[in-house]
Amino acid sequence: MSQDNKPNETKMGTQHTPPVLPTGTPDKTQDKGGLTGKMQTVKSAWDKAPEGDKKSNALKHYQSAEKAQKAGNETEAMRELDHATKALS
Repeated sequence: MSQDNKPNETKMGTQHTPPVLPTGTPDKTQDKGGLTGKMQTVKSAWDKAPEGDKKSNALKHYQSAEKAQKAGNETEAMRELDHATKALS
């Protein structure tokens, strides 16, 4: 094969095109990192909260957020974390 007929090559070497996410496709690792970070923040606040009804209510929401996360429902998990945060305030 002559140099002119080699696909994907230039005179300086092989061209590599980086993979591109289609428009509108979220980067799942970044989304989960945000959810994981929020879960850690809420758990830390829960650990520091005094015993009582607010802490018990927050725990229920936190556990619901864990279930939603495992099911892959990030929206529901974030909603439950918001409820847990409000319950602690």
